[in-house]
Amino acid sequence: MVRIMLNLANKGVDVLRLDAVAFMWKRIGTTCQSQPEVHLILRALRACTRIAANAVIHLEEAIVGPAEMLTYFGRGEHDGREGNLCYHNSLMVQYWSALATRDTRLMTHVLATHFPPVLTNATYATYIRCHDDIGWAITDEDAGALGLSGAAHRAFLSDFYDGSYPGSFARGVLFQQNPDTGDKRIAGSFAALAGLEAGLAAADPLAIDRAVDRILLGHALIASFGGIPLIYMGDELAMVNDHGYRDVPEHAHDSRWINRPAMDWDRAARASADPDTPEGRVLHGTRAILAARRSCDRLHGGHPTEILDCGNAALLAFARRAPQGGILCLFNFTESWQQISGDWLRFQGVTDMRDILSDATVTLHDDMLALPPYGRVWLS
Repeated sequence: MVRIMLNLANKGVDVLRLDAVAFMWKRIGTTCQSQPEVHLILRALRACTRIAANAVIHLEEAIVGPAEMLTYFGRGEHDGREGNLCYHNSLMVQYWSALATRDTRLMTHVLATHFPPVLTNATYATYIRCHDDIGWAITDEDAGALGLSGAAHRAFLSDFYDGSYPGSFARGVLFQQNPDTGDKRIAGSFAALAGLEAGLAAADPLAIDRAVDRILLGHALIASFGGIPLIYMGDELAMVNDHGYRDVPEHAHDSRWINRPAMDWDRAARASADPDTPEGRVLHGTRAILAARRSCDRLHGGHPTEILDCGNAALLAFARRAPQGGILCLFNFTESWQQISGDWLRFQGVTDMRDILSDATVTLHDDMLALPPYGRVWLS
């Protein structure tokens, strides 16, 4: 394995993705997941590349619960010596949960209690959707902390995102439904789960607007949370589901192909040429978000991310605590206007009332900041 890794490094590979690392070691009588030997192997592999090709980054794919995921960055004697990057699966799951419920309290609880403000010699790969399905990695304990039933909440999310829940904006499909456990995973493109497919089908301008804002809310979240944001092919163009996978015999049995489309170059051309189309709004909006991130060194992954309780369950709030001055990031997870007091903003260190995302000064009304539906600001 080391020979293979170093051969790839010699060919110029910068990042090695280590797939499904949690399952490398098997032991009878256990779940055969995240055994101690797994971490010894991963630390040894990283040591080898650090010696021979020390610029190579290890991205460890461990889509497991929050507490278990952190071990792949190294804990105890392995701290800072294992993975350089791990997928922040919980951030993705909690984004979709908060969108469906219009309530960020579970998201705030999970992110604040399970994840440290900063990591040793490592960072997160942040994302909203990928090429696979979404498993609702919400534990009974975390749900119970907010007075929720874990099983009921997971079932609600599956029903909401397959579109069967009354009033749902999403258009996903089930993947690997387990009748014994009630586990129902969801596949679907970012745009389809965010409501764009339904809005386009209904020719509903307001639904389309809301879906575009949900997508840009997600992209602004992963760009500011800390780490390296990952935007999967098509999400920058708001590509919807590819229902044609059912007509391909090799794919028809696996609903994940609904969010694995061939690249739509005509859509890409339209998006670049016309910023008023849904795909154009998403493309140009995403470019603006990434340009704002690139211009702001205070969003570096080495600076702590502090999850905050702002007293409004509709809003997710966190601060990036950099020596040169912090940034307060606010996200409205509802289709309603929300507000927060200027006193609270100033208490969190906001001085200039300038939004880095829009490069504009924010005006308070009666000393209150008003956030529009699915609004997002990075305040300095």
